[in-house]
Amino acid sequence: MLPTGFENWLLTTPIWLIGLILFSGMALAGFIGWTLRQRRERQRDADAESEETHEGYLISAVLGLLALLTGFTFSLAIDRFDARRENVLIEANAIGTTYLRTQLLEEPHRTRINNLLKQYVDTRLALARATPGKNGELLKRNDQLLTDLWTATVAAFPSIRGYDFSSSYLETMNQMIDMDTSRKTARRAHVPAAVFLLLFIYQFTSAGALGYVLPNGTRGKLSAALVFLLFGLSLLLVLDIDRPGDGRIRESQFPMELLKRSMQQPTSVYDRFNAPAVPAPPPT
Repeated sequence: MLPTGFENWLLTTPIWLIGLILFSGMALAGFIGWTLRQRRERQRDADAESEETHEGYLISAVLGLLALLTGFTFSLAIDRFDARRENVLIEANAIGTTYLRTQLLEEPHRTRINNLLKQYVDTRLALARATPGKNGELLKRNDQLLTDLWTATVAAFPSIRGYDFSSSYLETMNQMIDMDTSRKTARRAHVPAAVFLLLFIYQFTSAGALGYVLPNGTRGKLSAALVFLLFGLSLLLVLDIDRPGDGRIRESQFPMELLKRSMQQPTSVYDRFNAPAVPAPPPT
């Protein structure tokens, strides 16, 4: 399988199916190792005790290296997960700041941009929960809203050109738009497929080595099964974290949900301290 094909397979195949293949492969490798051990048992010589000692050292080194590789891959996946989670907070703050500064605009620009921002937040939340490959319409809607927001900003700018906050308003709007690219890029940043390919090969190799060195009997089989289970679940956990679109472990959208909640209040609350218009004096 080509590396690109393997990467696509990792990203599109259900986790349960990958787990089934992984555990089946490890069980088969362990059985092959156990079969080779049975053949070797028939040819034991006087140096058997020394060989068992060396085999113990070997399996410890193999499992230790497997644990190191799994931990390294887990760290890579967690770094990408943290980046996605931080991007949610940064984007929520950028949209919230833009929304608050929009309240300083004159009508009709204020209401127009307010409505666009609310629709944009709803779209961002829907995109975060959508499955990759089935979010095409949402992505088009998202991109169109960004275009509409900047178009509305261009229309509103002449009315705020002379104010001190005009440049800061453009900066927050630009930051909000830039975060769209940041989040899209972060969601496409995965652990390299070559790392997972190496881990799969090493999992099967370690399973075969473990099946070869473990003693016969129920206790040996249970020990091998427990080790297979632990390492297999660890790899599946890493795979799940590395799939932000359809994995069970996703970055929290709590900052965006809080933002949406705050934007649901009527915009009139921002006008309640405005001084009422002073009526003109009667003609004398």
